[in-house]
This record gives sequence, structure tokens and C-alpha cells, in this order.
Amino acid sequence: MLPKEELLKGIENRDEIARIIDKAEQALKTWEVCVSDFFSPPILIEVEQIFGRLTELQFMNWGGFPQAERQRIGISREEIPFDNSSISIAALSISGNFLFDPATHRDFLGAILGTGIVREKIGDLIILGERGAQAIVMPEMVDFLTTSLDKVRSVPVKTTQIELSELKIREPKKKQLTTVEASMRLDAVASAGFGMSRSKMVDNISAGNVRVNWKEISQSSYMVKPGDLISVRGKGRLEIGEVTVTKKQRYRIDLTRYV
Repeated sequence: MLPKEELLKGIENRDEIARIIDKAEQALKTWEVCVSDFFSPPILIEVEQIFGRLTELQFMNWGGFPQAERQRIGISREEIPFDNSSISIAALSISGNFLFDPATHRDFLGAILGTGIVREKIGDLIILGERGAQAIVMPEMVDFLTTSLDKVRSVPVKTTQIELSELKIREPKKKQLTTVEASMRLDAVASAGFGMSRSKMVDNISAGNVRVNWKEISQSSYMVKPGDLISVRGKGRLEIGEVTVTKKQRYRIDLTRYV
């Protein structure tokens, strides 16, 4: 048995992590590959932190394509052969004419959840503009959604299963930039990286729109460091690269912005 309470110490997402621990114990007992629901990046990060030291088990995340945010976690004993193909993923096309009634990510997600499916059964959504969207789902949800999901907003849609190779993945655009700041405060670095005023960034932080390494940060004075990933709702992501100290004791920061 795994030391469940010890592993859960200091964990924010206790309910989700407890379910993953249960899967890990099942993998130990049955000598089979056990696979979780879809989870978001904050939970995936916690899994990596707490399970990395369990040498008798191996873990792997997969969400259908390399850049997927929401991923399933596969767990097995170290001795068992294990790769992405062990984590079953299905893809759906949700097609319709959205030219005159555009639908957002929230609209498509709401329509899917409106059929009665819980969020944990759904991975990433890929929005295709006026043509509709594609959805990553648990394989057991395919038959239900192909018959139940027939409208998004006011637009009739046809939901069909597709191959993962048919996903229309858009590579994120990158922009390299460098800024010089008096400190590594979140509000200073993020405002420079996202090209907005410091006061507006402070407002975003206070409103809960800013995450560092997928964890919501509410303090503008939070100190960031090389390797951190800053995301602002609706604005994309910002990765902190090399940081050097100038002769005037300021910080020259290399940044990569993903949009």
C-alpha cells in the first residue's frame, strides 16, 4: 500500500490526487496499466512532484497530441512495457456552419457538458472558427456524444469520430524579447512580456487571471525565476529564459511569448 496521507501532505488538489493514488495502488496490485481521467496542468504538476520518487511505479501523461494541456495519466509497475499507446484517447469532429453565429471554446464545452458528461471525461478542444471544433474525449464517450451532441448555441452540428492524425493542431507562435527590470516581481516581468501597463497587470493579478506554472498567483510582488511559465487569461503564455544581472544591479531577462 502507498503512504496515501503522507503523499497528500501540502497538496492543493487533494481529491483529484487521492483518486490518482487509488489508480497507482490498483496498478501495483493487478500488474496492469491503469489510466486516469483527464486532468489540468496544475494537477499534472503535483502528480509529477509527489510520484517522481516512487521507484516501483512509472507514470506517463498523454492528451492526444504533444501540446495538449489536459492529459490522462497512465500508471504501471516499472517492469511493464509502457508508452503513449497504453493511454487510450479518442477524437471527435463537431462540424457546423458557424459563419453567422460564431462559437467560442466556452460554447463548445458548455454544449458537451450539457449532454450530462463531466469535465474529467473531456480533454482539449480545438476551435476551428466557422467550421466548428474538434474534441479529445475518453473512448467510452464517443458513441454517446455522436448521438447526443447535435447543437452548439443555435447551430446544428454533426458529431463524428475522427483519427488523432486528423486533429488540426496549430503550432503556437513565438516571440523572443528581452527586458531589463529592477526586480523579478511578477507584475514587472509580466507587464513587460505581455506589453501592457504595470497597473493593468496588477489588476489582472488581483482578478485571478494570472498563473505561474499553472498555479494562480494573487500577489503582484511574487518573485519569478528562470524556467517559470506565466499565463494571463486571454493573452497567451510567457516563458522566462536566461536572467543576468547588469552592472547597475538590474535584471536582464530573456523572454519567450507564446500566442
